[in-house]
Parts: sequence; structure tokens; C-alpha cells
Amino acid sequence: MSRFRFIHAADIHLDSPLRGLEADPDAPAGQIRQATRAAFRNLIDLAIDETAAFVLIAGDLYDGDWQDYRTGLFLVEEAARLGRAGIPLFLLYGNHDAASIITRHLRLPDNTKVFSAAKPESFILDDHAVALHGRSFPTRAVTEDLTLAYPPPLPGHLNIGLLHTALGNRDHDDYAPTTADALVAQGYDYWALGHVHARAHVLAAPCHIVFPGNLQGRHVKETGAKGASLVTVEDGRIQSVEHRALDVLRWARPVVDLSPAADIDGALALVGRAIAAELDAADGRPVALRLHLTGRTAAHGHLTTRPEDFRQQVIAEGRHHGAGRVWLESLRNETRPPADPALLAERPDVTGRLARIIAEIAAAPPPGLLGDYPERLRERLRAVEIPAEHILATGPDEATMARLQAMVLAALAEG
Repeated sequence: MSRFRFIHAADIHLDSPLRGLEADPDAPAGQIRQATRAAFRNLIDLAIDETAAFVLIAGDLYDGDWQDYRTGLFLVEEAARLGRAGIPLFLLYGNHDAASIITRHLRLPDNTKVFSAAKPESFILDDHAVALHGRSFPTRAVTEDLTLAYPPPLPGHLNIGLLHTALGNRDHDDYAPTTADALVAQGYDYWALGHVHARAHVLAAPCHIVFPGNLQGRHVKETGAKGASLVTVEDGRIQSVEHRALDVLRWARPVVDLSPAADIDGALALVGRAIAAELDAADGRPVALRLHLTGRTAAHGHLTTRPEDFRQQVIAEGRHHGAGRVWLESLRNETRPPADPALLAERPDVTGRLARIIAEIAAAPPPGLLGDYPERLRERLRAVEIPAEHILATGPDEATMARLQAMVLAALAEG
């Protein structure tokens, strides 16, 4: 029985910045800056540890033209490390690294082959009876279906197509447009795709169509484990496609329901549990969080009137659970007061009357609403991070009025 493994990766974006942690002075700048390189080293380590027959990169190895040659020199070092292990590297260029000027002037190690941008090209690996077919992007924006010119499958070989395409994914630019049906009709055994940053095993039969996702999440929209696909082949047939996490920093967007919280300590305890769960899921990696707070909670008044205090308390909670491993990208508060404003307005007492008056004012703020008590208002608004001078001069805008209403209703609800 013949058996071998190969690795399929894509969208490395070497040396591209991780976005979203600039505002945190305690975030590890060096670790963040080197994240894409560290993930790429993990990819090379995986190939060597698994004695891979070859490695495929389906586009966007780079993030565009380099600032200098250090990005290219790093690639040469890592590709050469693969070469010393006897592992060939095949790559094609996608929209981000299409025919870059600097790339064309860098000589890659002998074990590294780049698919032509002029027309589809095939590489035959006789030792494993594998035929690789692909074409690099000739320009940044390719709007035609490149696969129409790909060659037919080579008989007696495992045929693998490499392609950088959105495959209809609306979250990405529709470069090299095609369909799963068109890829199946090509007759290949495996399609190694790139461009879509979320991992997707689109199809397993009659052929495998796989997006491995990007190697390292670069911002909060790229959450969860990131890495490459490890593919096992037995007797000329794909037996398994496994995802291997290779990222070095994980992004997460937990939603925390604060409804059970009776006070601010209860709210922080719930946030702490969410942070601990994300750290567990990250298997020891640092985690960058965008917290989304929801629910009717008695802590709503504190969250609304003292948002920066709560933000710092959340940062402290993160350090309690994972010192040096948790950073807060942002905090989104969509909690509500424990009592429904509509129910407050139905009460027959003074609270109900105040709630009705507040609702009327919020719907149509009268001129000079905030002008009667300027000194007291300036102090109070400044305490809750509302731009007092602007409001006193022009009146509150809709968003600010909604926040003020929520603050007062929270105070009413809390007695």
C-alpha cells in the first residue's frame, strides 16, 4: 500500500499587521508584529514533522509588495529549511501578491516552484504519481474563470488543482469566479483553494474542494483556530483532510448575557467565565477579545454611566484569568435596564410619570433643554464621557439622547 501526506495552506499574508490592538499599550507589540512569521514557521515545522511529500500554498503568500527585502529573505530561509528536509514547495500568486515587482527579482530555493502567471502550468511528481495544475494571477484583479484553460486530468495520477478564488463567497472580492460544479466537472481529485479566510471543506465527493483558511487571524473578524489542511493519500485516493491549527494568537468575539448579574461584581464574574472559556479554547495561545454584553441586568446603570471604569475592570479580570495572554480589542455594551421602559411608563406612581416625561423629551428634545443648569450638567456629563460643551451649545443628538434616557431610566429602575 502506498501512503503519503501533503499540506495545503493559503493566505499567509507574511508580515501583514494584526489590526485592533493598537489602543492597548500593554499588548505585546513584538509578538503581534511577528505573528504571521511565527505561524509560517509552524507550517514548515508541521511539514517536516509529518514528513510531508510536498507543500502547496494557494495564493497570497505575501500581502503585497514588501516594504523591504526582509520578508523575502525570511521566505527563502523557511523554504530552504523545507528543501533540506527533501520537501518541495509549490505556490501560486493570488490577488495580494500577483506579479509583485520585488518577488520577480528574488531567486527562490531549488525546491520551490511557482506556477506561471502567463497560462496554466502542471508539475508532475513521479515518485507519488501526482499531477499538480495551477495558474498564478497575472494581475491583482482577475475577473475571468481561470480553470477554463486548466488541462484535463493526467491518467494514472492523483490530480490536484490549485486556484485562488472566492467560489461565490460574498464576503470576498469575486476574483477568478467559478463554481463547485465547474470544479467537479474538471475531473480532478482535489482542489486546493485560497482567498477565502474561513476554513471550508466545500465538497468531499466526487472530489475534495477545500479552503484551508488563512494561517493566522489578523483582526477580530477572523476568529477561531487558523491553520492548514493535512491531507492523507492512500493508493492514489484521498483518505482524510485534517485541519491543523498553526496560529499563534487567537481572536474571539464572545457574547456575554449579563441577565443573571445582580450587581457589577456579578457582571464581572460572568465576564471572567467567558474569558476563561476562550483561553481554554485557544490551547494556551494569547487571546484578543471583542466582548459583546447583552441582557436586562441590574448592572446596566453602572455600565452606562461609567463605561471606562468597567472597561478597566474587564481588563483586570482578563489579567486575573490569563496574565499576559488576554487583550481587550473592544467592548460593546447592549445591556438594558432590568425594568422595561414601557412597563415603567405604565406605572401609576411618580416613577411612571417620570418615565413618560422622559420618553416624550427623548422623542422631541425642546430647545434649551440642557441650558438651565450648565455647570452641574458639565460636571455630570463629563463623568459619564458625554461631550458636554457640544451638547450645551447645540442640544443632544439622537444617539446621545438615547443614552441619557437609558441612564435616567436605569436610575429609576434601581430606585
